[in-house]
Amino acid sequence: MTDLFAAGPVEQYIGLMSGTSQDGIDAVLAEFKEGRFVRVLASHSGHYTADLRSELVDLSREATPVSLARYAQLDRAVADAFADTALALIERAGDRADSIRAIGSHGQTVFHDAVTIGNSLQLGDPSRIAVRTGLTVVADFRRADVALGGQGAPLLPVFHHAQFADAAEPRAVLNLGGIANLTLMPDADAGKVRGFDCGPANCLMDEWIERHLQQTCDRDGAWAASGEIDDDLLRACLAEPYFERDIPKSTGRGLFNLGWLEARDVQLAQRDPANVQRTLCELTASTVASALLRHAPRTRRLIACGGGTRNAFLMALLRALLPDVVVEDSAARGLDPQAVEASAFAWLACRRLRGESGNLPSVTGARRATSLGGIYAP
Repeated sequence: MTDLFAAGPVEQYIGLMSGTSQDGIDAVLAEFKEGRFVRVLASHSGHYTADLRSELVDLSREATPVSLARYAQLDRAVADAFADTALALIERAGDRADSIRAIGSHGQTVFHDAVTIGNSLQLGDPSRIAVRTGLTVVADFRRADVALGGQGAPLLPVFHHAQFADAAEPRAVLNLGGIANLTLMPDADAGKVRGFDCGPANCLMDEWIERHLQQTCDRDGAWAASGEIDDDLLRACLAEPYFERDIPKSTGRGLFNLGWLEARDVQLAQRDPANVQRTLCELTASTVASALLRHAPRTRRLIACGGGTRNAFLMALLRALLPDVVVEDSAARGLDPQAVEASAFAWLACRRLRGESGNLPSVTGARRATSLGGIYAP
């Protein structure tokens, strides 16, 4: 790694990301040398107001119709939250932020259906972010891949491969956001990488605990650990056809939400809430483990990232279900689990401005590799 700090062009990019959990905006200031990710220089977490988050969750669940006027207002509100987060990060970074080339902004996904409709929508007007920060913004990363017949998701596997692949050890990366997605890396060959969404990670557990305990997440998985598995409910959930679909595949909160859970079990309201939470945690762990063993049984190391790594009970379940796999979080590989996604979008912005591809057709199913994202000047 020493050569990365030798004389040569060094650039800085900001990455902004809010995932399907919609629990906040992760921001990093990352350093790059000749297009290669070097390190995170600073990080910051921004937040939506409670009312805005609630409305975004409803929108992504397709629970409430929204007018075009309100959609436009939400686009602006998300952009302002992203811009505020970026400006707070720049202030925190101080004189380390003097040479920022651009911002990579993922935006807030509120709709994703690459199969039947062929589109993916993210809120957070990039032109507004550019004007408010005075920086070039790269955004709208998914739709170029979708236009080429791809899923437009997951986008992180190309970054996971660049950071975590090893020629001598079959590895996988597990992102535990609202949705769980896997990146499979049998060796260091990018052409062999596969990636897909397994199913729910935190989204169902977060919605369930918010309904019953008015908390936004199950800290350390403590509530889930207090309950017992409801076998009937678990079987009903595992009967979801998505779990058996071939890859590539992607999903989101539009499928996996409390409406989905209620449709699978008419007796849900009569079940013990703690037992439901325990069952939802088991659903996440079991579908991840099943997907890994089905598609990459030779995997020897699973590197976890995302907010779900803070759920100690979930991580323990994964280790129990995968006894022959080393399960660790990305901090063991030198990158904070909370910084991985935002770092990936800083990296994708860097690649876009260098004219380099940002997708992996072996992951998304696109017809070819392409640069991702539009460029928005301040």
